[in-house]
Amino acid sequence: MSSLIKVDREIKTKVDAFRERITAEAEDLVANFFPKKLLELDHFLKDPSININELKEIHSEINLSVPDPILLSNLHDGLEGQNAKKRKLEDGSGDDLVTGTKVFVMPGGMMKCNGNLVELIEKVKPEIRTLIEKCNTVKMWVQLLIPRIEDGNNFGVSIQEETVAELRTVEGEAASYLDQISRYYITRAKLVSKIAKYPHVEDYRRTVTEIDEKEYISLKIIVSELRNQYVTLHDMILKNIEKIKRPRSSNADALY
Repeated sequence: MSSLIKVDREIKTKVDAFRERITAEAEDLVANFFPKKLLELDHFLKDPSININELKEIHSEINLSVPDPILLSNLHDGLEGQNAKKRKLEDGSGDDLVTGTKVFVMPGGMMKCNGNLVELIEKVKPEIRTLIEKCNTVKMWVQLLIPRIEDGNNFGVSIQEETVAELRTVEGEAASYLDQISRYYITRAKLVSKIAKYPHVEDYRRTVTEIDEKEYISLKIIVSELRNQYVTLHDMILKNIEKIKRPRSSNADALY
């Protein structure tokens, strides 16, 4: 290999040091961090904050009062309003006649998020990020152990590739959990805006409580999935550790 491409000795020394650091870190993750983390998450799943039976306890009050209805002074006012809408349609000056209430400022100040869910989300998000980062480290370690391509004797290599694929899948699923949390905030914000614009429509208010309950249930499922992924990865890697570290009997000098 050295005859085909020349590598600077100093750079090669730094790359070798990087390999050793990744190897030591990844082996410690699989042997110690993964089992400890799965036990922590299993304990977290028993916490009262994530085991509320009555979902009404996680509801958040929407402090937007329903304004008094506007009464027409006489029949002519209603007719004039209808004629104005008719002229607006004929002129083509408006697409949506039901515009709702114009909102310039919230009467009670800033609309707060659901405090119970925000507190729970702030506990779950670091766990998601940790799983993504640790999976990336272990994935790099396994990839560095893959030997050069040769004909035959590739059973161990296929196990390494399967392990890398599983780690990549876990990374993708964990990233989707973060997207799910972002979508929750966006969806709730749109619904609260609808409530401010159409305060008389009760369905919007009920929908907010429904998505709050749904997000609470989803967060518990996410924590359960994080625990299960640590269990699966720890078990899978330990069962195949011999083939992962030595995919071929004579590959000591055949690594990338």
